[in-house]
Amino acid sequence: MEVKIRLLKDKEKPPIYLLLSADPSKELIEDYLKRGRCYVALDGSDNVVGTMVLLHTRPATVEIVNIAVRKDCQGRGIGKQLICFAIQKAKEQKAKTIEVGTGNSSIGQLLFYQKCGFRITGIDRDFFIKHYTEEIYENGIQCRDMIRLSLDV
Repeated sequence: MEVKIRLLKDKEKPPIYLLLSADPSKELIEDYLKRGRCYVALDGSDNVVGTMVLLHTRPATVEIVNIAVRKDCQGRGIGKQLICFAIQKAKEQKAKTIEVGTGNSSIGQLLFYQKCGFRITGIDRDFFIKHYTEEIYENGIQCRDMIRLSLDV
């Protein structure tokens, strides 16, 4: 499915329900929405089918701090289009590296990012234990560690 990706407009509300599907902490989402740039992916009828938040974290580094595709639209290439868009934006901003982090239990996401060319660069041990009040389980595994991945642009 081909989508149109654009920056969220000034008075437009971010698709919180989608952002929450990728990150269960509303507080963290609100924090990085203030510091980052939120983009939406729209289908041919201008329905939001995906979203992404990009944040400059260090000089020459852009991080995808949230990326989500509506459940009924997954598997149609929308996530890949969002990643390609993020890479293009990073290049436009003269970044050298684009980063993303996901939970140790996020098996599908780890596969997806590596298929997109990202390489595992580190682990933030106990990230989800320290920063989230409730335990997170995916695929029968407790989400404890943040797996960091990066791609040179």
